[in-house]
Amino acid sequence: MPPAADPGPWTVPADAAGDTVAAFVRARTGEPWSQVKRWIERGKIAIDGQVVARVDHRLAAGAVVALALAAPRPRDPAREAVIVFDDPHVVVIDKPAGVSSVPFEDREGGTAMDLIRGAWRRMGRAATVTPLHVVHRIDRGTSGLLMFAKSKRAELGLAAQLRAHTCERSYRCVAHGEVRAGRIESRLVADRGDGLRGSARHANQGKRAVTHVAVVEALRGATACEVTLETGKTHQIRIHLAERGHPLVGETVYIRDLLRDGGQPIAAARLMLHAATLGFAHPITGEALRFRAPLPPDFEAIAARLRR
Repeated sequence: MPPAADPGPWTVPADAAGDTVAAFVRARTGEPWSQVKRWIERGKIAIDGQVVARVDHRLAAGAVVALALAAPRPRDPAREAVIVFDDPHVVVIDKPAGVSSVPFEDREGGTAMDLIRGAWRRMGRAATVTPLHVVHRIDRGTSGLLMFAKSKRAELGLAAQLRAHTCERSYRCVAHGEVRAGRIESRLVADRGDGLRGSARHANQGKRAVTHVAVVEALRGATACEVTLETGKTHQIRIHLAERGHPLVGETVYIRDLLRDGGQPIAAARLMLHAATLGFAHPITGEALRFRAPLPPDFEAIAARLRR
């Protein structure tokens, strides 16, 4: 049975901004802390359409918190693969946010490679004998299109296209402030002097990075953008926009400058960056392939909140 006090959903008022989701739900349902914690652990509470996993998640004003007692337990990410394209040489998936592209530790599971192998197993295919060669990566917090090679020949062909910048890669994002369309170019280094990746101060340092930004929609305190990569360096989009005063909504790393200048970050349960388009020539047949991944529901829900 739903809680007797108030079954929700609830829009977070300004005076509750910054409260933890557990405290917020407990105040509205009258249920004990142990019950609210159990709901969160079992995937019964969502913020802006995304199931919340942490009892101490801080809420933003205007966010919509919903309690769904009939919701199923959160599924293992390894069972949530969306395979967009698969042939003997290349596989493309739509990766959910919160999943690493490749393992960073020997025992790390639930990566994008596990997503693919899990899907293959459910299809009755030999998942363990098919090789997966890493061609490119997208950040753990980024959702969207990601490709792997299934043969050495395909790996070499795709890698050559990436080096030549002939692959089409565009992203959708939401960034703080009023972003202007334009071209951003800098040379990126692993440490800009404060421990973070960033743009070098001298022309003979770092690697050339070029980002093209188009404005899609003005939002409340933010801008929805379509970003096209001319080059593909680690954290390129996040760095380029942050260094121009527009860190991505949901950013946790390249937010330091905004905070130092007294800016108020917009709270979000995920990084608002989605790899929406991926295009390349098939490394074996030469066929032109182009894929488009729709914005996931959690991304759309946060953008919708910023329109209100």
